[in-house]
Amino acid sequence: MKRITSAKKSTSRRSFLRNGIVSAGAATLSATVMAKELSALEPPEKGPEITEGDVAILQFLAAAELIERDLWQQYNELGGVDAAPSGYVAALSVLDGDMSQYISDNTDDEISHETFLNAYLASKGAPMVNLDEFRRLPSSRAPGAAQIGRLTNLMQLTVDTSWWTRYRNTRNPDLGASFPQLIPSLNKGQHSAIPRNEAELGDATNISDHVQAIANTAAFHFAFIEEGGSSLYPTLAQKVSNLEVLRILLSIGPSETAHFQTWHDKAGNAPQVTDGSLVFPDLNAPAFQGEDVTKNLIMPIRV
Repeated sequence: MKRITSAKKSTSRRSFLRNGIVSAGAATLSATVMAKELSALEPPEKGPEITEGDVAILQFLAAAELIERDLWQQYNELGGVDAAPSGYVAALSVLDGDMSQYISDNTDDEISHETFLNAYLASKGAPMVNLDEFRRLPSSRAPGAAQIGRLTNLMQLTVDTSWWTRYRNTRNPDLGASFPQLIPSLNKGQHSAIPRNEAELGDATNISDHVQAIANTAAFHFAFIEEGGSSLYPTLAQKVSNLEVLRILLSIGPSETAHFQTWHDKAGNAPQVTDGSLVFPDLNAPAFQGEDVTKNLIMPIRV
């Protein structure tokens, strides 16, 4: 198995990771600094060898985090703590009064993860991941949205909501089990999770059904995004060869799971609303009291 060694520097450098401790989770990048005030962007003088397979896994995860970063930055611009008051911000707060803070925190986490993974790759002399050439999608035209090229489109989403019933069920999808959509209409057609223009930002004092439907779509998409990271990191952790790389994956992975559980909980607060063909039911109704659908059952049942 071919191994990749760290490049040597002419000037004295201290180790990127001190005493084998890694912290790359929900804290900012500075929280990964070990022992003394080391920069997480500072390449090491030497370090454990990593295989080409380890590099490939880290590059794949860095690409995934870049995509997540792109998604969350769009949400943060229009719905985060620094977003201007709007009907959209107010509609998000219907799901939880701290939604704007949670959105900003999740955004910071994904930025931290991507920056850390790319810095670690660079420290090992491996190519970092840059997806800028693929930033060709347009931004929202709503005031507050940065007018830059995007990797992802949050204005034409078809959202799989089967995660809701899957994580409450004892049946195993690996054995052929399938799970129904909680919001069938959200899994059909294309729906916006952010305001597309100034009109869709709405009035903070009088939230329209259309704006609330956009916020509800965002809430279910939040969990849909983070569902992937919840399984991706522990799955790939079983494939790495280097203990240091294993520690990185096992420190980032739990924060992704925490994201999923947080958004799972908030999606359950989505109010009943109908916007054209898009229908969000009353999740407090008797039809949603069974174990597969009850909104406050956010702990996974299947093992």
